[in-house]
Amino acid sequence: MRRGSPHALSQFADSDVVRTFRSARHAAGLKACTTPDLLSRAHGLRVLLLCLLGLAVVHAQPAIDPHAYGPALFKALRWRSIGPYRGGRVTAVAGVPGQPQVYYMGATGGGVWKTDDAGITWSPITDGYVQTGSVGAIAVAPSDPGVIYVGMGEADIRSNFSHGDGVYKSVDAGRTWKHLGLADSRQIGRISVHPQDPDIVFVAALGHPFGPNQERGLFRTRNGGAAWEKVLFVDDTTGAVDVAVDPVNPRNVYASFWPVYRRP
Repeated sequence: MRRGSPHALSQFADSDVVRTFRSARHAAGLKACTTPDLLSRAHGLRVLLLCLLGLAVVHAQPAIDPHAYGPALFKALRWRSIGPYRGGRVTAVAGVPGQPQVYYMGATGGGVWKTDDAGITWSPITDGYVQTGSVGAIAVAPSDPGVIYVGMGEADIRSNFSHGDGVYKSVDAGRTWKHLGLADSRQIGRISVHPQDPDIVFVAALGHPFGPNQERGLFRTRNGGAAWEKVLFVDDTTGAVDVAVDPVNPRNVYASFWPVYRRP
């Protein structure tokens, strides 16, 4: 369409942006005038209208599809260590949706660490709160990033490892922690939180690695850890090692069990 054509001016005069501006002008008690008058009275007014129109256009743009980027674009990326360099092996990590620089790491002998700058610096955040150092699972509530659950005791058991003492919870993004029980579960492989309710949590507990015990299997809480119920149990020598709540339909829960033990 040609610049300055009457048809284009008519379309612009009938647009939502101009109608919104007219409503605001009327509410402020400004003198009524036609759209051509508005466009010609001051350059500043034209700039304001163009800015409003630009905002409307940007808002109407569709969301970027992450699948639109081919794998070739990522070939130049290389893995590098970003620390921290204390605490031993790592079997538990978690990120925070919407906060691309915030991550949590659970060491097998050093508690939970947190970075707010994508790994440039790390801080130990469970010192003084947890009674054991081995971390098996970390889960950030999808509906509330301030709520974090940590399961102590790695479930990737081998010839030498440390046991844990149950589940801990933070409601202030890791500044303070509270023990929630399941202390005799010893090794926790995974924690999964309901996508809409941070108080509904599933814990996959492997149990004692050197002998039978009852506090193993799949546990659930509906009240943020105030009480736990054992919702799936095989026997006293088989434990749960993984669990996942379907993020689309949280009524679907998947769990895996492992009949494993280690000799002293």
